[in-house]
Amino acid sequence: MSGPVEDYAEIREEVAKLCAAFPGEYWQKLEHDNTYPAEFVAALTQAGYLAALIPEEYGGSGLPLSAAAAILEEIQRSGCNGGACHAQMYIMGTILRHGSQAQKQRYLPEIAAGRQRLQAFGVTEPGSGTDTSSIKTFATRDGDHYVVNGQKIWTSRAEHSDLMLLLARTTSKENAVKRTDGLSVFIVDMQEARKAGMTIRPIRTMMNHSTTEVFFDNVRIPAENLVGEEGKGFRYILSGMNAERILIAAECVGDAKWFIKKSSDYARERVVFGRPIGQNQGVQFPIARAYAQMKAADLLVRDACRRYEEGENCGEEANIAKLMAADASWAAAEACVQTHGGFAFAEEYDVERKFRETRLYQVAPISTNLILSYIAEHVLGMPRSY
Repeated sequence: MSGPVEDYAEIREEVAKLCAAFPGEYWQKLEHDNTYPAEFVAALTQAGYLAALIPEEYGGSGLPLSAAAAILEEIQRSGCNGGACHAQMYIMGTILRHGSQAQKQRYLPEIAAGRQRLQAFGVTEPGSGTDTSSIKTFATRDGDHYVVNGQKIWTSRAEHSDLMLLLARTTSKENAVKRTDGLSVFIVDMQEARKAGMTIRPIRTMMNHSTTEVFFDNVRIPAENLVGEEGKGFRYILSGMNAERILIAAECVGDAKWFIKKSSDYARERVVFGRPIGQNQGVQFPIARAYAQMKAADLLVRDACRRYEEGENCGEEANIAKLMAADASWAAAEACVQTHGGFAFAEEYDVERKFRETRLYQVAPISTNLILSYIAEHVLGMPRSY
């Protein structure tokens, strides 16, 4: 067993400096205007952070997953929102591990240089939810192309991405040997797809997350854009899902740190009945408990990163890290609202914005209930519940 993963203190410090240029007022205006944080994403791209996982030979930094986790954690801890760009990091693994040499040479240098964005991940559908094997979007081979028909939902950043990683059926579920067979992954050029019958419809949500539903109407995709083997796509995205859960868990740790500092600072400064409210154990204890939860979650994230980087099967660790980190950030958010009282609901304090943003991670990218089902079945050996 190797030692703990690196902390990346220098990277964290530089990310914090970058984020300082995008204070709460910046994010509040974006919410008011319902717009995408283009300047923030451009700054991260220019600094090379979104190319952290791309190998140096393709113009990236060639850093391990733990470095990406540190970057995203620091973004959240600084009060910013990595949801505008985090997909580029966890989608990357599918192309890095399973893409052809031609695909890597074509796309990775462009992404690393910031000339193209890989931000959209087309998996979930209205009728399938988290039951990925039941998706109905279908890609039919037609000569040198695949013709795609179907619909995706909760495809965030589709309007702001040049490329999409799309999961579609190439064999019907009924004709597949296993229910997870017959799924294939494609790289979609968004500009070309829009010309060829793809339409994007924004969905307004409780946070400014730039999410959409995407419709495919006989959209032709070059066969050379198929990632890996036809029908093996579920396995390809599954390895990426572990990375996704680890990175989202790191973001939750960052959120928890933000809430805890915000609460602690306010509890020391706010005086009611002639004493700081932080002197009262009723205020202290929820913040202290959230801190303890955050520290435990942080250790789980680091362990999951280490196992992922060493090539171990880290499904258990990735899922538990996501579960515990999401719970820690939500506990910290609750404590922060309660500590601030009525001021928590004022936009200028930023608490209500971060409260809404971190609530998402009880549901996405995977529900905490499904993580518990995974643990019950795959770790504890109980019967499958669904």
